[in-house]
Amino acid sequence: MLHKICDMINRHRTFLITSHVRLDGDALGSELALYHMLVAMQKEVAVYNEDKTPDRYRFLPGSSVIVHEFPEAATYDCVFVLDCSTLARIGSASARLASMKNIINIDHHIETGESYDINFHDAKASSTGEMLYRLSQSMGIALSQDMATNLYAAILTDTGGFCYGNTGKDTLFIAGCLVDKGADPQWISENVYENEPLAKIRLLAKTLETLSFDLDEKVASMVIYQQMLDSTGALAEHTEGFVDLPRSIRGVQISILYIELSENNFKLSLRSKAKVNVEKIARVFGGGGHPNAAAFRMEGSFDNIKQDVIKTIKAHI
Repeated sequence: MLHKICDMINRHRTFLITSHVRLDGDALGSELALYHMLVAMQKEVAVYNEDKTPDRYRFLPGSSVIVHEFPEAATYDCVFVLDCSTLARIGSASARLASMKNIINIDHHIETGESYDINFHDAKASSTGEMLYRLSQSMGIALSQDMATNLYAAILTDTGGFCYGNTGKDTLFIAGCLVDKGADPQWISENVYENEPLAKIRLLAKTLETLSFDLDEKVASMVIYQQMLDSTGALAEHTEGFVDLPRSIRGVQISILYIELSENNFKLSLRSKAKVNVEKIARVFGGGGHPNAAAFRMEGSFDNIKQDVIKTIKAHI
């Protein structure tokens, strides 16, 4: 599959790169690493995301080139869809993107059956960033410090700081290669994990007050209502990482974060330990992800949603 992507890149001149809404470090790091790779090959490149870049990732080299208005008039030879298994997750531009030619998907999430012109998919990869590193090696690109920094950030964030079960020996080897090319682990980690706004900490304090347990304390849940965001001045992006906290409690196998998007509309993020597969649970409700990290959305009252989710989890564990 890599040789097909390399051939597509070599044969074409103009490229559009995009990813999913609710951007994370893997999506942004992968996009910007690919941007720098293509520019180094003297290609014309645009990076489009519907959502704004979260503050914690603005340090990534090249982040200022990202546009948030879909380039209507522009035409592209190829489109890269990164870290996104379905076009619908791109947002409002998904229909327009679907009509474009030469769509190349690079993703490590469990497949959902979306059809692309080229589909480079590896559910065993730690991150899309790890897959982009492989692409760079196949293309024979000499990694710059900017490329290495973006790829390292992508891998770091999607492995939870190299703590998740998706961290394999190849992941660590690649991270070491990126450090050798100029990625600074301390500087990147400080920007990602130690640069939080006060509003986020205030929101976390309120969120921890909602902590509750089910199924003999094997499941821990927290909920964030819109009113909590409003009262603290926090943004939706500031909830990143909250779902990991209940999982750190001894005896907890699954942690759930319920985020109210609008009245009777919630996003649920799930995390699990060891061999507890939350992707199967998310799939029941139309979502997906990875065995230890998954998400989906549900409509209804919080109490009814939680009751349905806990019932489903009980059937699985």
